[in-house]
Amino acid sequence: MDTDNIFKDGLFAGQRVLVTGGGTGLGFAMAEQLAALGAELHLCGRRASVLDEAAQRLRTRFGVTVGTHVLDIRSPQAVDDMMETIWTRHGPLDSLVNNAAGNFISRTEDLSPNGFHAISDIVFRGTFYATQAAGKRWIAAGRGGSVLSIVVTWVATGAPFVVPSAMSKAGIDVMTKSLAVEWGPKGIRLNAIAPGVIPTAGASGRLRPVDSQENAMATQNPTRRLGEGGDIGRLAAFLLAPQNSWINGQTITLDGADALANGAYFTQYQEWGDADWQAAREKIQALNASDKAQRGAA
Repeated sequence: MDTDNIFKDGLFAGQRVLVTGGGTGLGFAMAEQLAALGAELHLCGRRASVLDEAAQRLRTRFGVTVGTHVLDIRSPQAVDDMMETIWTRHGPLDSLVNNAAGNFISRTEDLSPNGFHAISDIVFRGTFYATQAAGKRWIAAGRGGSVLSIVVTWVATGAPFVVPSAMSKAGIDVMTKSLAVEWGPKGIRLNAIAPGVIPTAGASGRLRPVDSQENAMATQNPTRRLGEGGDIGRLAAFLLAPQNSWINGQTITLDGADALANGAYFTQYQEWGDADWQAAREKIQALNASDKAQRGAA
């Protein structure tokens, strides 16, 4: 990752950043960029082995301090305990990146209450728990901080077949705007990124389980490509940089103008029949079982 032409060396030296869901995918891409710029990283997630591997990669490549925290972000007590551990053992956070998420495609009429909660409890509630746990500590100490949340372009367009995620991410978008005003006088900034398609194994397997269509999606994007980890990493670093203290309450779309050109995602699934949905469910269930086995092994 070449940062020399965009950011100065050591931009985040002395800064402590927590990335939820930071062991893989977009979370790791942002952690990688921040580590390259000298930040002390803390990564949290549900799979210890994944976190440990990610942390070692960052330490080896960039020589930075990286802490890992295994927890279920759906538990407010677990989130608060993690924050207390970080504050007590390492020192206050300077920034929080709300990246932890879950999603899968489903016809809304087929969703069970458990399926709905599997998404909303992570994205909607978990993001709030982390934001509040960091925010109340910053406020109590009279110090500032920065929160960056990852949402989706669907907060503007809506999206069929991912209703729990779309609802939850829209709530995070509104939280960002609301707390930017409420906490701005206290020196706490909140912003969000709404990325387009940046392929990761977890998202692709659960959102495009039968036919990835990624080649076609790249072709129809105005920039003729899909996103890469470096795209979101660089924007995250820009928004979190202390020098950008007047950027507050903003949700930045990062999609090569795809939503402007092509509208909502997943509309192609309106052509699916029962057999297509059954095949998708089976592939998603197999991926979920694999992830659960990794948590058990850890």
